[in-house]
Amino acid sequence: MSVTAAILLAVAAAFERPFSLFGLFGQGGRESIVLSGNIEAHESVLSFKYVQSSITALPFDEGQWVEKGVALAQVDDSDYRQQEVIAAQALRVGERQLALAIRNLEAARRTVVSDKADLAQKKLDYHRDQELWIHHVIPTQTRDLAETAFKQSEANYQRDTALRAAAEESVAVARANVKSAEDNLKLARIILGYTTLYAPFSGVILVRNAELGEVVQPGTPVFTLADLDHVWLRAYINEPDLGRVRLGQSAVVTTDSYPGHQYHGRISLISQNAEFTPKSVETHAERITLVYRIRIDIYNPTHELKPGMPADATIRLKPAGSR
Repeated sequence: MSVTAAILLAVAAAFERPFSLFGLFGQGGRESIVLSGNIEAHESVLSFKYVQSSITALPFDEGQWVEKGVALAQVDDSDYRQQEVIAAQALRVGERQLALAIRNLEAARRTVVSDKADLAQKKLDYHRDQELWIHHVIPTQTRDLAETAFKQSEANYQRDTALRAAAEESVAVARANVKSAEDNLKLARIILGYTTLYAPFSGVILVRNAELGEVVQPGTPVFTLADLDHVWLRAYINEPDLGRVRLGQSAVVTTDSYPGHQYHGRISLISQNAEFTPKSVETHAERITLVYRIRIDIYNPTHELKPGMPADATIRLKPAGSR
């Protein structure tokens, strides 16, 4: 059979099965699309806060899985423990001073109560003796003694009332000092707690930035931790296909690392802004094409998918023109 005859037979066979072509590609275009991208995850850069010291414990390395709450690193905390001791001592001193001030206030109040009663009695005595003196019942000397006692009692009452006010002020100051000491101790203990770096969630260590014995400053990165329970595929879709995908649409994700293993995902983001294809695309012609970024959240219970891993997502397209 000649080459020309073979071509004619192939064309004729194709026209005999037109519906199989529509079944494969879908009317108006492809039935599905494969998007390539890289796995991403929520990553947290972990660092010591508020403390500056040398690292004394660093038990984990890159690639290791850690559980939420585990101690990832420890710095020398001797200075911060000393600050806690000093703050605790200051609080004890303040509490003793407050207790003394309260006792002094209670004594001052009792004195004022006594002075008030004495003043009332001395006033009665003086007025009685004054009347008796007017009627020449008692001598002037007796009346004068009663007057002197009354004035002295009045002066004592005024003095002790002022001392009571001062004692009340001393108690207020002592209470404020105790509150300040309590706050300082609380802060010292909080800062002491920051000498240990804990995992905020379960995940895999992507990067270990520090080494044992290294002096770290507040905010210096120590680890980068990835949450593998929440991973997604970042990919880009061409504008002609944009109207044929929707939020919440399912996708099947595959990787070269685990051939034959399919991961289920759903489209969680479709960017509203067009952008040029990322520079990682090899050809210039493709890089200048306008695309839209999409995000596909992937169910990753076994934590096989890791950040940076190349992956492909197969998405079934809606028929062209459908809503």
